[in-house]
Amino acid sequence: MQKTNLPSPPSDLADLGAVEAAALIRSKEVSALELVDATLARIERCAHLNAFVTVTADLAREAAREAERAVMRGDSLGPLHGVPYSVKDLTLTAGVRTTMGSAIFEHFVPQHDAIPVARARAAGAILIGKTNTPEFGARQMAQSPVAGRTLHPTHPQYTPGASSCGAAVAVASGQGPIALGTDGGGSIRIPASCCGIVGFKATLGAVANLQPADLFAANSYVGPMARNVADTRLLFNAIRGPHPLDPWGQGMHAGRSGPRELAGLRVAWLPTCGNRLDPEVAAVTEAAMRALQNQGAHVEPVGLDFTSLEPHFLVLLETLVASRVGPHLAQFGERMDPEVRAVALRGLQRNALELQEASFARTRCFQDLQRVLERFDLLASPTVSAPPLHIDVNPEGLIEIDGQAEATVRAAWYPYTYPMNLTGHPALSMPCGRSRIGLPIGLQLVGRWHDDDFLLSVAELLEPHLRA
Repeated sequence: MQKTNLPSPPSDLADLGAVEAAALIRSKEVSALELVDATLARIERCAHLNAFVTVTADLAREAAREAERAVMRGDSLGPLHGVPYSVKDLTLTAGVRTTMGSAIFEHFVPQHDAIPVARARAAGAILIGKTNTPEFGARQMAQSPVAGRTLHPTHPQYTPGASSCGAAVAVASGQGPIALGTDGGGSIRIPASCCGIVGFKATLGAVANLQPADLFAANSYVGPMARNVADTRLLFNAIRGPHPLDPWGQGMHAGRSGPRELAGLRVAWLPTCGNRLDPEVAAVTEAAMRALQNQGAHVEPVGLDFTSLEPHFLVLLETLVASRVGPHLAQFGERMDPEVRAVALRGLQRNALELQEASFARTRCFQDLQRVLERFDLLASPTVSAPPLHIDVNPEGLIEIDGQAEATVRAAWYPYTYPMNLTGHPALSMPCGRSRIGLPIGLQLVGRWHDDDFLLSVAELLEPHLRA
């Protein structure tokens, strides 16, 4: 072991962050195999949380041994060399089954990595396993017909969020410092908020994603999840970049570089967008706005109506699920999540006019947000309108906010997130406080197109000033 100026590693290496772990491996103070073994031990101790569908222990150990040999040879090392990470079970991993949370694909083993997975591998990251997701990521419930229910890392009676539920729980509980999630309506940011971690959905096209069949209508993203902003940025930088087959990456340009201070930033504050806000979330997120103001930022409330977008989002969601599931209903319908099956059946009843109107609504939402961001550097909002909901809440039924019966989970709990999937703007959720019983509360930051680095820098500057 060599002596360096790096801080001593923690007693349990599974608690290392990605930036610190990569530095310690590079300096030979920690071996990749030691780190992988510690992470696998943590996964075993946290098995009751059910974050993983598949654990790739043997493959990870072999990759760690090769990573250690590379260090000893003095090879050129990637930025994530030897760092374990997980991938949500919607994203393709060569040689490792990818179930999509569905009996339809329960035994499917892809031949190729998805582009972000290939890039993480090239950067030296070691796949530790595939994390749980509801079926096709199509339901705001942390369970699937394949792997069952994933539990919140600290409050098992409350939801960890979805659909990147396994990824968020794994990161929050130290079952790997970083993870790849996917986000089709808030599926990275919602569980990040619920579990008290950082989740980032970059600008549409900033991370090439070739899995959607209709890339021109894409609203699904692959993105990083971590316990802090620096680790999030490290994974994002490893997977970012266009691809010739992804239309949204063509002509991708660099946005603004990150600010050096928060002073002078113009922040649009969106406490509600046509919904009711829980008082605890209001208090915590308003405190975050005061923290920004105390650092010299200008914060101004703005008004946007996102809740009226929900019917159009449902058209897009239901027709997408119908196109994916419809051919399999006869064979697998009885083994599917009943609500996902119902979503597919509703999608089969939609017509072309409804789909076109949904596209028009998407354009209007984009333009409304653009008008706000012409005057401000970024938009801030709660990530969700209330702390994590009870685990037994019906995600398709009406929910209560502040003791008042409201709308469905999508319209009442996360109206802030799914519009950003349609508009393509980068959006990040970061922890900013907790409820009276200790449930995490998240703050969402939204930037201009291509301002991914700017948004991450703002979050990193703000991070020390929040009561996470």
